[in-house]
Amino acid sequence: MLIKLTGGRIYDPANGVDGEIRDIFIEDGRIVSPLPNAKIDHEYPVHGRVIMAGGIDPHSHIGGGKMTIARMMLPEDHIGQEFERTDVTRAGVGYAIPSTMTAGYRYAEMGYTAAFEPAMLPANARQAHMELADTAIIDKGAFAMLGSDDFFLRQLAGKQDFSAIKDYIAWTMHATQAIAVKVVNPGGISAFKFNQRKLDLDEKHVYYGVTPRDIIVTLARGLNELGVVHPIHIHGCNLGIPGGVETTLATIKGAEGLPIHLTHIQFHSYGTEGDMKFSSAAAEVAEAVNTNPNVSCDVGQVMFGQTCTASGDSMRQFVNTRSAYPKKWVVMDIECDAGCGVVPFKYRDKSFVNALQWAIGLELFLLINDPWRLFLTTDHPNGGPFTCYPHLIRLLMDKTFRQEVTRTINQDALKYSTLATLDREYSLYEIAIMTRAGPARSLGLVDRGHLGVGACADITVYDDNPDREAMFATPEMLFKNGELIVRNGKIIKAVNGATHVARPDYDRGIERQLKRYFDDYNTVRMENFRLSDEEITDNGRGSLIIQPTKARVA
Repeated sequence: MLIKLTGGRIYDPANGVDGEIRDIFIEDGRIVSPLPNAKIDHEYPVHGRVIMAGGIDPHSHIGGGKMTIARMMLPEDHIGQEFERTDVTRAGVGYAIPSTMTAGYRYAEMGYTAAFEPAMLPANARQAHMELADTAIIDKGAFAMLGSDDFFLRQLAGKQDFSAIKDYIAWTMHATQAIAVKVVNPGGISAFKFNQRKLDLDEKHVYYGVTPRDIIVTLARGLNELGVVHPIHIHGCNLGIPGGVETTLATIKGAEGLPIHLTHIQFHSYGTEGDMKFSSAAAEVAEAVNTNPNVSCDVGQVMFGQTCTASGDSMRQFVNTRSAYPKKWVVMDIECDAGCGVVPFKYRDKSFVNALQWAIGLELFLLINDPWRLFLTTDHPNGGPFTCYPHLIRLLMDKTFRQEVTRTINQDALKYSTLATLDREYSLYEIAIMTRAGPARSLGLVDRGHLGVGACADITVYDDNPDREAMFATPEMLFKNGELIVRNGKIIKAVNGATHVARPDYDRGIERQLKRYFDDYNTVRMENFRLSDEEITDNGRGSLIIQPTKARVA
């Protein structure tokens, strides 16, 4: 069937299209260029509408053990957020931590077609992928956590040949069906178990004798040489600490020009000025990102209201338990590979600290010049639920609205931020970069995030509403793989998205060493640790998309 979207205003940054009136043709789930006399089977007049590729969230905690804990720990998050079953959708609950299917529905209703779980513990990969499989409609993928696991740290401490370290990185990606690799508080999760309560960039792990800098540079170099498109995804040292900006700047400098991605960078952009010894350092961080083209980042914007922080950074989450709201929390260790901290939290607009966090995130958005290296996230649910994205987009696109909101928050906090002086307003083209084309390019999704011929027909149609929050909250139409699944913000058809993975080449000889290690130290056998393709595809319920590595592209 040949489908035509007629007369839409196209924003397709990957192909340099900025608001041009064009038609789009869809056939067999792909965007095509039909013959001039081709018969159109169905036409959608979309004159005056804004057309973008389906949205892509590169960093959203939607699957894995920590989310299961959060859902169980916070039944109050379900109250008033119950969603009845319909003829199309399943029942669900949740606001800050929506249930699996509900998360997929909410994304689709906003015009998103993909989201990526950024912190998958390898030992918990099977359970994470099961939850992702239940996340309806959208495509997904996951980043395997390395950097605090015992095997990797033993490799570094023992100064093993770099080729063996690369083989372990690649083996882990294959075994866990990952698309990328993340490091969380590099070495710090492990150090916490040895009673260290902090680990700065050049501070040695008390047991292994390696530093976070060693870990970051090794993983960055390894992924680069393996050809994995997305660079090492870094949750750095000293998250949330006043003065942590110095570690952030040192991390950027210490990357030695290797590609790195700094995640939820808002939480790493705090200075120590003023009576509260807490201030914005967004300007310094933005300057460092602007002058280092090897660096990309997502913001992790704080949004006011109740949420739940969920992180692999057990060292920092243990400290945050004192601020839990409501007063309950879980901090745990899993297989000596990593940790998990789940701490509910409420961001208040009258709080000095919370208001400044909010301002710092917006400063970063407005001061970092290149939207291709800056992605729109709240670090869901840590800074706020992903359903806040339309409100965040309006803050970025509408200076007058931003100023109105700014007048309602703690005014003392603004004395330590440059937000009030910033006049920048994002364009639709820049929003399309940050929420579509940029994440797709960073993750290596060659046929997503754009509207060129051959692309997967994941397409969002918006009413060109001057109220950008209303516009991005309720798209008129969403096509997934060429099928119309959302109309006027309501799901009319439910489908199963695909799982995106990357599979860099490696020497399988590493498995001899790994098998001995598993037999000696782990609670599962190496053969059972690995996820098979069949567990993902599940008799046709799911599907796998293997994205090429740079080596294969070359």
